[in-house]
Amino acid sequence: MERDWLRTSWKMLVVRGVIAIVFWALMDGIGSLAHAFQPEAKGSRLWLVFFGVIALVAAFFAIFSPAVTAVTLTWILGIWLIVRGVFEAFGAFSSHLRTPRWLLLLSAALSILLGILFAANPGAGAVGIAVWLGVTALVWGAAFVVMGLSLRREASASDQAKTVTP
Repeated sequence: MERDWLRTSWKMLVVRGVIAIVFWALMDGIGSLAHAFQPEAKGSRLWLVFFGVIALVAAFFAIFSPAVTAVTLTWILGIWLIVRGVFEAFGAFSSHLRTPRWLLLLSAALSILLGILFAANPGAGAVGIAVWLGVTALVWGAAFVVMGLSLRREASASDQAKTVTP
C-alpha cells in the first residue's frame, strides 16, 4: 500500500504540483473571502476579508508578473535571513546549554551573509534559488525515474513468478 502513490502517472503528479504552487494564493484568497461571508465567521470577518484580498493581490502578481514576484520574495527572504541570523547570534550568547556556541554563531553568520546577498541583489538571489530548485528537481526526477524502473522490474518479476507457479 505504501507504494501505491508511486504507481500513479508522474505527469499527473507534476501537474498537481504546478497547479498547487501557482494557484495556492488564488485559492487561499477565494477561500478566505468565501469564509468571511459565512454565518459562522462573526468576529473574524474583517480579518478574513483583509487576508483574502492580500492573497488575491499576491496571486495576481504571481500569475501576471512572476519576475516582480520572484524579486520581491527574494528580498523578503533576505530580510528574514538577516533577522534570523541576528536572533541566532543573540541566542548563542544567551544560551545556558552546553551546546557548542561556535555552531550557533556559524549558523548566524551564514544566515546574515545569505540575507545580505539576497537583499542586496534580489535578482541574482532569485536566479540562485531557481538554479538550486532546478538542480533539486533534476535529482528528484532522476530518483523517481530509477524508483519507477525498479518498481516496474519488481512487478515484472512478480508477474513472471505467478505465471511459472502451477
